[in-house]
Amino acid sequence: MSAAAPNLRWLVFGLGAAAFSLSFFHRVAPAAIATELTRAFEMSGAALGALAATYFYVYAVMQLPTGVLADTLGPRRVLAAGSLVAGVGSIMFGSADSVVLAAAGRTLVGLGVSVAFISLLKLTANWFEERRFATVSGFANVIGLGGALAAAAPLAWLITVVSWRSVFMGIGALSFVIAVLTWIMVRDHPYATGATTRLPGTARGQWYHGLAEVVRNRATWPAFWVTFGMSGSYVSFVGLWLVPFLVHAHGLSPLEASRHTTVMLIALAVSTAGIAVLSDRMRRRRAPMIASGALYLLCWAAWMAGAGAASGTTYVLSIVMGVSAAGFTLSWACAKEVNRPQYAGMATSLANIGGFLAAGVLQPLVGWVLDRTAGHFYMAGDFRYALGVLMLFAASGFLGALFIRETHCRNIWVENKR
Repeated sequence: MSAAAPNLRWLVFGLGAAAFSLSFFHRVAPAAIATELTRAFEMSGAALGALAATYFYVYAVMQLPTGVLADTLGPRRVLAAGSLVAGVGSIMFGSADSVVLAAAGRTLVGLGVSVAFISLLKLTANWFEERRFATVSGFANVIGLGGALAAAAPLAWLITVVSWRSVFMGIGALSFVIAVLTWIMVRDHPYATGATTRLPGTARGQWYHGLAEVVRNRATWPAFWVTFGMSGSYVSFVGLWLVPFLVHAHGLSPLEASRHTTVMLIALAVSTAGIAVLSDRMRRRRAPMIASGALYLLCWAAWMAGAGAASGTTYVLSIVMGVSAAGFTLSWACAKEVNRPQYAGMATSLANIGGFLAAGVLQPLVGWVLDRTAGHFYMAGDFRYALGVLMLFAASGFLGALFIRETHCRNIWVENKR
């Protein structure tokens, strides 16, 4: 690593994290503007869920291609292009006068931001020591969750001052700025000295051979199921259905319900950093994931049992759910550490795809369940089946954690091949 690298790596990390924070903003924003979207486009619950989920469909589809591109072309090019596309999509979404245009804009947003996290993880793997990967990626998630926090109560307040359309057009302009700065200032690796130099950590040979190797590796797949179950149910709940649930089942105002979203996201941000540092210091991955998965599953059981309805403990349960959900953030390190180092992008992308695949299914599925059981007027009891669906997915995440291969925070690919 060059003498300038220790300073430059934080600049590289910061720009990647900034792009990632915008991906979180777009992920969670529909919850805060659900009423405005329903009014503007006259949508049912299922249609609202489908509009929000267009982001997740393309996000999920793009994870493996992003891993391939990050391992072959390099994360700098991928991240800059993604920020540019996300900017176009955000402006289109903000200016849409029909559901079709809004869906097209949100799809472009999903396409653009889908590359942010995997590119950031690849940059982290290239610029930081392996023993610090979980810690640094954990703090990346904290920064990313800052974008989600901005899309919760602050956005709910902001749209009372300015139009939600103006907000998304402004976010689009910010994406353009990040794209330009990334292209000018980011380098793929501290050893980068020219465009033609093959860098350490870059995939050699045919990319599809590397992808096939990652997919065939059985030790990769438990991480996929952890994100599928835990991340998918969490993102679907906090990103869309938590606010309607608290409004209709607990009688809260939309602004008060949005504050629960903020609390849950803050809890996740703090615990994400904490579990990453704890895991690196313990040199254990599996035990923290199992413990958090079990507690997270209990939170869903508590919501279904009506916790908070009489005692007013909805904030407490929101905090515990945010804390317990953090276990899924170790899945990227787990996937990376059981695969060949130069395929870090593909391995982490395979793990990451699970959460977005699940969220893309869950957001409209929950809306469909609510429409079937309640129509357009939701009551407290109408959410029981919807929560049951979310809890079922959460259970699959806990089961995935039970099969995680313990790596002791080092790459064990060579050991697996002996």
